Amino acid sequence: MGYDYALVHLKYTIPPAVALTLLYRPLLTRLDVYKIVFLIIIALVSTTPWDSYLIRTRIWTYPSDAIIGPTLFDIPAEELFFFVVQTYTTSLLYLFLSKPTFHPVYLRVEEDAQAQHHVKAAAPRWKYLKFGGKLVLAYGIKTGIDMIEEGRKATYMGLIIVWAAPFLLLLWTLAYQFVLGLPLSNTLLPIALPTLYLWIVDTLALKRGTWVIESGTKLGIHLWDGLEIEEAVFFLATNSLIVFGLIAFDNAVAILHAFPSLFPEVPSLPSPVLLVRALLTPTSKYDGERIRGLTEAVDRLRRKSRSFYLASGVFQGRLRIDLIVLYSFCRVADDLIDDASSVEVARSWIARLTTFLTLSYPTDGDGRVDPSTIRAFVTKNFPPSAQLALLHLPTAYLTPQPLFDLLAGFETDLLFPPAPSRPSDLTSTSNTTASPDSTFPIATEADLDLYGARVAGTVADLCLQLVFHHHGALVPAATATALVSAGARMGIALQCVNIARDIAVDARLHRVYMPTSWLAAVGLTPETLIAAAARPTTAATARGSVEVEALRMKLLDKAFAIYAEARAAIERLPPEARPPMRVAVESYMEIGRVLREGNEGGWARIRMKELDKGGRATVPKLRRLRTAWKAAAMG
Repeated sequence: MGYDYALVHLKYTIPPAVALTLLYRPLLTRLDVYKIVFLIIIALVSTTPWDSYLIRTRIWTYPSDAIIGPTLFDIPAEELFFFVVQTYTTSLLYLFLSKPTFHPVYLRVEEDAQAQHHVKAAAPRWKYLKFGGKLVLAYGIKTGIDMIEEGRKATYMGLIIVWAAPFLLLLWTLAYQFVLGLPLSNTLLPIALPTLYLWIVDTLALKRGTWVIESGTKLGIHLWDGLEIEEAVFFLATNSLIVFGLIAFDNAVAILHAFPSLFPEVPSLPSPVLLVRALLTPTSKYDGERIRGLTEAVDRLRRKSRSFYLASGVFQGRLRIDLIVLYSFCRVADDLIDDASSVEVARSWIARLTTFLTLSYPTDGDGRVDPSTIRAFVTKNFPPSAQLALLHLPTAYLTPQPLFDLLAGFETDLLFPPAPSRPSDLTSTSNTTASPDSTFPIATEADLDLYGARVAGTVADLCLQLVFHHHGALVPAATATALVSAGARMGIALQCVNIARDIAVDARLHRVYMPTSWLAAVGLTPETLIAAAARPTTAATARGSVEVEALRMKLLDKAFAIYAEARAAIERLPPEARPPMRVAVESYMEIGRVLREGNEGGWARIRMKELDKGGRATVPKLRRLRTAWKAAAMG
C-alpha cells in the first residue's frame, strides 16, 4: 500500500479541476452539467475494459507501493479517478473557452455552400475534407491492427490506436463540420493545453515509478526525456476524444435549437437518442436561409454592441437565438433610418417598416398572417442586407405594440432640425442663442423619459416576452406585469447611459438628447453643443466643457437611480434568465461607471485606445469580462 498515485492527484490533477470549477461556476448551466456527466460516463464505460486488458496483460503495471489498494477489474481506484478528473477538467476548459461561441452559425448546408458563403466550390471541399478525415482514421485503425499483430515493441501503440481511432472516426463522421469550422479556441486549445500539462505530469510519474510501461511492449521512443511516445499519444488521443465528444454534443444541440421546423419541441436536457437523431439529420434538410440570417445577426451584434455581444454568450438555446434575431431587427431598423440620405427617405423607411409590422400583425379579415405576402413585400422594399432580419423576427410570440412604439421612437430622431450641409456652417452657430425657428424634440425630462421608453423600454419589454415564452411557464401574470414595468424603467436607465456616452457623437449628427430645459438652466442651448462637437476632438479636450460634463453626470445620476430601483426585479426572472440578464444590464451600466470615473479625473487613465472612433469612452475588454463574471456570480 502506497500513496504515490494519490499524491499525483492531490498535487497535479485536482488543483486545476478546482480552479476551473471556481472560474466557471457562475456560468455553469444544467446543460453543462449534463454534458460533463454524459462524457464522464462514456469515458468510464469505454476506457475501463481497455485499461483492464492492458493491466492484465502487463503492458503497464502499478507497483504495489504506489497505490492504495482498491481495484475494479484490476484497475486501481486512482486510475479510475484519473479517467473522471481528466474528462471533467478538459470538459470545463472546453466549456469556458467556447462559452461566447454562437454554434448555429457554424452549421452548413453543403449542397448550398456556394450560395451561403460566396466561396467557389465550397460544397465539394467539405465533402473532400469529410472523406479525407475518414480515410486517415481508417488507415490509422489498420496500422494499429498491424502493430498488434506484429506484437512486441509496437503492441502498446497499436492498442492505443485501435482503441481511440474508431471513436474518433465516429465523432468525425457525425460532427466534422464543427471540428473544422469552429474557432481554434474551441478545438485546438482545449486539446493542446491539458495534453501538454498531462505530458508533464506523466513524465514526473514515470520517473518516480508511479506507473510503469513494460519494456517489451513499447517502442522505446521518447518525446522528451522521461516521456514515452506511447504516453504522449495516449493523452493526445484521450483529450481529443473528450473535445470531439463535446463538439459533437454542441453540434447536435445547435441543430435542435436552430431549426424549429425540424424539431418543434426540444427539452432542456435532450436525450442521447434525440442528440443522435439531430446529428444524423441530413444537411440538405437544414434551413440555409435561417443559418444566413443568424450569421448576419450575430455579426451585427459583434460589430455594433460589444456589451450585449458579451452578454448574449450567457443566454442559452432558442432564447439566445431569438434575442440575437430581435437585436438584429432593431439594429437594422435603426440603421435604415439613421443612414438615410434625407428626412424624407428616413420617413419612407419608417413607413415601410410600419407596413411590414401591419402585415405581420393583421387586424382585419380572419387575422391570419400570410408569409408569402410578407416575403414579397420585404424582398421588394428592403435591401438584401436587411431582409433576413425582418423575415426571421419571431412575431409569432411577440406582441405588436412595443414594435410600433419603437418606430415611434425612431420618428423622434427625425424631429431634430436638419444638420447643415457644410461642416463649416456648424461652427458659425451662435454659442448662446438658438435660432428662432429651430426646435429640439427633447425639451423636458418627461420628453427624455418618453424617448427612452420608446427606443429602449420597448426593447426590454420584447426581451422579457422572449424570456417568458421560453422559460416563463410558471411565472404568475402579476409577476410578469411587474417585471415588464421594471424592465421598461431599466430600459430608460440604459438609454440615459447611452445618451451620456454619445453627447458629442449625437451632436455631430445635429441631435441633442439632453433636455433643452437642462441646458437652459446652465446657460447653454442645443446649438452650443452642436457647435462644440464640430471642432476637432483631442485627448486633452475629450472631457468638454464643465457645464456639459455636469449635465453628463446628471444623466448618469438619473440612470443609476433608475437602475438601483429596478435591478431587484432581475432576481424574480426565471432561473435560466437571471444570470444572463444581470450580465446584460451590468455590462452596459459599466459604461456609465467608466464615464463617472472620467469625470472624477480619470480620463488620463482612460487611454485613447479605450475611446472608439467617435471619441466615446469604452470599457476595456478585461474589465468587461470581469464585470460579466461578477454579474453572473451574484445569484
